[in-house]
Amino acid sequence: MGIFELLGISRNTDSFQSKVSRFGETATVKRIVVELSSLEPTLATFIAAFAFVLNRVAHADSNISQAETEKIQDIVWKRGHLSPEQARLVVKIAKNQAELFGGTENFLVTREFRETSTMEQRLELLDCLFAVATADGKISGTEETQIGQIATELSISQPTYATALSAHSEHRSVLRSLRKN
Repeated sequence: MGIFELLGISRNTDSFQSKVSRFGETATVKRIVVELSSLEPTLATFIAAFAFVLNRVAHADSNISQAETEKIQDIVWKRGHLSPEQARLVVKIAKNQAELFGGTENFLVTREFRETSTMEQRLELLDCLFAVATADGKISGTEETQIGQIATELSISQPTYATALSAHSEHRSVLRSLRKN
């Protein structure tokens, strides 16, 4: 199921520009929403926050790799039902914003996502966060910590997070180093 279906939103838009100011509290989300002007503002806000949080994990180690960028584009394209060009643009802006303002807006954008999403959507995001973290074949300790922080900010319970993390145990670098010893 894609983002449109999960949100129960149609693609109809009317007076987009007047609605932009009501949706999207942070500069990051507002910038992406404007670029997605062909979408309904609530959906554009949702996708903007979704893409930013994905980039938050990719940027956890202060470097967003090409593999992570491609994985995020694929997720945003498929789950957002955007054109490939829109997905690339959204990810490019979200990546740029994460690199420039991540420390300042990480919590704010994640809170905005939490406030506009269902628990099902937050769990879908959690799954996508692990997909981004494993884009290079491993989940670093820094990425794992960042995903845990995001899960807390999204009000995902510790047992639910632990279950999701255990599903990716073969990719956890902290466990790989223990296995080698």
